[in-house]
Amino acid sequence: MNWAATLRSEISQKAGEYSERNNIPHYPSLGQSPTVMFEPYEGGTLHGNFLPSSYKSILGDPLWSLRLKKPHQQTKALPMEKREQANELDSSNSSDALLMNIFCNPAAIRSSSLAKLFGRGKLPRPEFGIPGRVPLSNGDTDTTEIDMRLDNIFVEAKLTEADFTAKAKPHAERYRDFEKAFEVSVLPQNEEEYLNYQLIRNVLAALAHNAEFFLICDARRPDLLRSWWNVMQCIKAAELRFRCQFVLWQEIALTGPDELRKFLEEKYGIVMKRLIEARLL
Repeated sequence: MNWAATLRSEISQKAGEYSERNNIPHYPSLGQSPTVMFEPYEGGTLHGNFLPSSYKSILGDPLWSLRLKKPHQQTKALPMEKREQANELDSSNSSDALLMNIFCNPAAIRSSSLAKLFGRGKLPRPEFGIPGRVPLSNGDTDTTEIDMRLDNIFVEAKLTEADFTAKAKPHAERYRDFEKAFEVSVLPQNEEEYLNYQLIRNVLAALAHNAEFFLICDARRPDLLRSWWNVMQCIKAAELRFRCQFVLWQEIALTGPDELRKFLEEKYGIVMKRLIEARLL
């Protein structure tokens, strides 16, 4: 089963219904399975892809608001007249937009229940799109970024992405601590590539910076959870393995204020029912 395509279809349908019901500015991407693209309202104080309270908070923080301007990477999939102004976080399928909807929400970030999911009494101010600076064998550091940092917690957020990408073996083996961190022979791989590269990179970031790593994904993506397990079981040191965990969007939604929970259910289909289903898979 193509879990990613199924979830993309479901979220696109819900986003379309949500935008029509609330008269929100939006347009479809091109192709047979169009994605709903949202636009800022006239005046720029509201955006259909964001809960108003979260968006207000984002606009009030210069670094957070800068994230909104991240260019869309697949402009050929958009109508010609929309390509120049389209941003990645305009997409209904954007995991970064979902991440910011929750962790930039003033009530959600103060929730002790949310903090407990990450093993904390309270959560610090989140940072988004920060440099990973994972050490390479030649003394340099890599140029990849971490989706979110909560002090010493690194977070990778996934929603409808197909997988964790694959990279040529020399690319992964250039990391200084690659063989220190993993039982390399049993990592998911083929003759030319290591699979789940993004997970490998995040584990190496956690090792290098003495941090924890959390994957956030959806209960409707058992394929991603299996990929994470396949990488996690290859981590050599038990202490590092214990610092690498996952949390479901459905678990996070349960900790949020009513306004946020309703938004996540209507727009994304993120509900408790999905969490129960995931435990039965």
